[in-house]
Formats: sequence, C-alpha cells, structure tokens
Amino acid sequence: MKPPTLGLDGLKFLTDETGMFQHSKYTTVDRKEGYTTDDNARALIAALRHHRVYNEGESLELAETYLTFLYHMQMEDGRFHNLLGYDRRFKDEVGSEDCMGRALWACGYTLISGAPEGMRLLAREIIDRGLPQSRAFTSPRAWAFTVLGLRHYHEADPDDANILHNIDEFADSLVNLYREEADDDWRWFEPFLTYSNARLPQALFSAYESAKEESYLVVAESALKFLIEAQMVEGCFVPIGSDGWFFKRGQRALYDQQPIEASCTVEAALAAWRITGKELYRDAAQTAFEWYHGGNLKGVVLYNRETGTCYDGITPEGLNQNQGAEAALSYYLAHLAMRENGLV
Repeated sequence: MKPPTLGLDGLKFLTDETGMFQHSKYTTVDRKEGYTTDDNARALIAALRHHRVYNEGESLELAETYLTFLYHMQMEDGRFHNLLGYDRRFKDEVGSEDCMGRALWACGYTLISGAPEGMRLLAREIIDRGLPQSRAFTSPRAWAFTVLGLRHYHEADPDDANILHNIDEFADSLVNLYREEADDDWRWFEPFLTYSNARLPQALFSAYESAKEESYLVVAESALKFLIEAQMVEGCFVPIGSDGWFFKRGQRALYDQQPIEASCTVEAALAAWRITGKELYRDAAQTAFEWYHGGNLKGVVLYNRETGTCYDGITPEGLNQNQGAEAALSYYLAHLAMRENGLV
C-alpha cells in the first residue's frame, strides 16, 4: 500500500511553544513527562527534512522551535541536559552521551538543510561548543550520532581539516570495536544487538563519504548485511525485540518491536544503496519501511493516518496503543528518507 503524502500533523500534535513532548497516553499528550533533547534533536532533523522535501514554511517554524530547545538545553561547558519538565525546570544534572551525540547530529544536519542563515549560525555555535566534550564519549552510538553530524558539517565546510580529523577518530574507534568482537558468525561491534543498531554501520558509510577510507566501507557493509539478516523472519522485517534483545550465541527477542529500529534500518540501507548502488540495500530499506504499513509478523499498521503519528511498537498481543515522540519521529525520518530517494 502506497503511503500518503506526509503532512505536519504528527509533529504539531506533539509540539508546543517549548518543544516536542516525550510521551503520549494513547492519543493524548502526557505533559507530566516533559521534553527531551533526544526527541527534539530528532524532531529538528525531521522538520528540516520535511522542508527540503515539501518546501513548506511551517516546517521551518517547527524546526526553529526545536533548535531553540537544543540551545536552551546546552550548558556553558558544551554538554547538554536531556530532561526538561513541563514546568521548564531541568530534571537532570547532565544528559547521556547519546543525547549529546544526537544534538550534534541535528545541528550538523541544519548546516546543509537549506535553513535560514541565522539558524545555521546558531547550529554551528552549538556544535563548536559541544564538540570538545564529544572526545570523552565512550558510547558507540554517541560516536555514531556525532559522525553523522560531522559528515554534514564537512559537507558544509569541506576545508575544515579538524572536522575530518574528528570523523576519522570516531570511525576508527568503531572499526576497532568491530575487529575486536566480530567473527564468522557474529559480524558486529558489540556482543549484543540492542537499540538504534543500524546507526553504527550508517555512521561508517557517512565517514567513508568524507574520508574515502576503504576500511570504513568494508566494515559498514559487513555489519549492515549481518544486521539485515538478523532482522528478517519469515520474509518480514522484524526488529530486535527490546524484551531481551539479542546476545551473541543467544536467542533473539521477537518482541517488543520498536519503530526506531525500522527507521534506523531504512536510513542505513539507503545510505548503503546510495554509495554502493547495490539493490539488496534498496530492497532492505523498502522491506523495513513496509513494517510500518503492515509488513510485520502481526500484520498491523503502525502509522496512524488520522493523527499523523505512529504507534509505539508491537507487543506479543499487538499494537502498543501509545503514540509518543520517538515513534512518530521514527516514521517521519523513514518516510522522508524514502521520499528523498524516490521510493515513495
């Protein structure tokens, strides 16, 4: 089934003048859970990508709200808070490395998105303040998110040798992890598959585009092919379930399936297709995208056409009826990436 043109209802439903709310209870925003840097970073990319695809001014208005949120959440030393209450009070001392990496990625994307100059200048300032803190990251996903942002920064300013140096450092760290852990049966960076898995090979594809280092491409392809194989069951895309994950030499969990994994796989596979031209990656992206539209083990549709949002996942009983920010944004990012590549 061909998905409809993607409007802004899903983003607007979850957004107020402060930013994007984190959770909903069914189809009602759950204000008591407040906002996160994680979600507003992803929302910034989604809104700017929507503007690139549809050229709607309202997309930029939303993007400015999300960028303003990130600016507010960044501390003087460059790190970020992640949690903000509905009362606009910070709910943490400092956010996770992953939230910081996502913020750097979103601001990097802003630089090449066609956003107005003022937004691009602010995004660059946020990156320049936050990048020194990224050198202390130990999370592979934070490395990956940062590489994705730096790849965009490099596109915007290809003469900045420091940005390319940082890309190489993070990408080399990912390659070293892979070489330490991978064997013939387990071609991955860690002894487990958990969340946002496809961002790791996606980051190496992006690093290859900037650095042209062959080892980045080799590892990216090997890891992504392994992940695609691990997420195929009975001809359907089946993301690694969060109720147990998938540990090396163990059994993978089928449930609970999260929308974010479909989105990550779509974007990583499209990056691989763009770089290599291999149709297996295009096919993988299409299969992962169909997960939202009924191409899953339960045959349920996760994209809610009435609200423009997405259900929070698939449980053994069927749909998780909540429709929060992470799920909605995962659909937006996947749909818009497919649209940019002419596949919807």
